[in-house]
Amino acid sequence: MRKPEQELAEIKSMMERSTRFLSLSGLSGILAGTYALIAAGMAYAWIYYPNSPFGYRFSYITEEAILFKLLATALVVLVLSIGTAWILSQQKSKRSAGKFWTSASKRFVMALAIPLIMGGLFCLALFTRGYVIIIAPATLIFYGLALVNASHFTLSDIKYLGFCQLGLGVLSAFFPGYGLVFWALGFGVLHIIYGLIMYYKYDR
Repeated sequence: MRKPEQELAEIKSMMERSTRFLSLSGLSGILAGTYALIAAGMAYAWIYYPNSPFGYRFSYITEEAILFKLLATALVVLVLSIGTAWILSQQKSKRSAGKFWTSASKRFVMALAIPLIMGGLFCLALFTRGYVIIIAPATLIFYGLALVNASHFTLSDIKYLGFCQLGLGVLSAFFPGYGLVFWALGFGVLHIIYGLIMYYKYDR
């Protein structure tokens, strides 16, 4: 005969599965961070090398060829990261014998997508108007807001990643010459750290 505390734990687990999206993959965070670091390395070569070994930009980026390379690279990283997260989260759902596309996952995606889409449109407006130096802080801030907003519908760990992204974004706004460094730290290093924590806590 099962103990009352065991029944309560099962009820709590069922309620969490119905209200929260619990299939986030830690490995997807590690891979997303890896994609971002590779992209940051490519961007560094295009923008800085060999004139600034520490990655500080003294002048604005005005070369159209470089700007479009940066935009295309950012879009590729975004598509790869979303695609990887989608595939690995689906696989995690199958391993746990649960459904992937549920009302909880829909709420999570909606909460994440609205700040990301609005932030993307805002950054596109900055790009077309030539305010490129503000884009790195803006991407970090809107991404942080998206994570904090989506944390209400998934594992709470993602909230702390969001707070870190917000902090880096604000700090980056005060040091715009180091925008690529902050972007690499936020989307690269922090993602890998977050992914490792999630992997060891929930995926093994």
